Amino acid sequence: MTADVKRGRPPFDDALTPAEWRVVEAVRHGLTNRQIAKARGVSQDAVKYHVTNAVQKLGLTGRRALRQWTGVARGAALYDKDLDMSKPVKIGPIAQIARTVGDIEAARAWYRDVLGLTHLYSFEGMAFFDCAGTRLYLQGGAAKPATESILYFGVDDIRAAHGHLQARGADFISAPHMIHRHPDGTEEWLAILNDNEGRPVAISAQVRPDPPPPRP
Repeated sequence: MTADVKRGRPPFDDALTPAEWRVVEAVRHGLTNRQIAKARGVSQDAVKYHVTNAVQKLGLTGRRALRQWTGVARGAALYDKDLDMSKPVKIGPIAQIARTVGDIEAARAWYRDVLGLTHLYSFEGMAFFDCAGTRLYLQGGAAKPATESILYFGVDDIRAAHGHLQARGADFISAPHMIHRHPDGTEEWLAILNDNEGRPVAISAQVRPDPPPPRP
């Protein structure tokens, strides 16, 4: 007699499934269900389903609590990094400046071909350029482009910086979350907070995976 074979998806050794993680990271970035669905090419009902599942699995009270949740996916490079809160937080230099645009394709061409900025990479309605070491981040799809830019301050350890700034009374809109993984495995991490007048600023970090151990 043949052994029974379990059907369905394989179990995941993590708090959330990969699909749920993708949606959760987008929620923590401040995207709506509609925006997530458009970016992922799925229905809004599918996004809502993943959000509901994630909230229930994590024992959270809702979407707002999900934005503040500090979990890290098991497969992320940051997961294996030790959290060291003993070092003082160092903010800066300015790593990135953001600007919203109505037409991302037209904006990408203008900043590249007219201004002559070096295009770094693009993904999901975003384009990044190098400005002598400071990144310019263009985010498309804005019905009315914002008149004020957002400052992104680079930090060495985004989880430690998040903890130190929270202890100082910083009003975080979202917990540290991964917004992109490059082909070489380097991850872009971000956390957004309000300044004293309620305007958004951000801290950001690049997290590189640990090199593989040497062969014996």
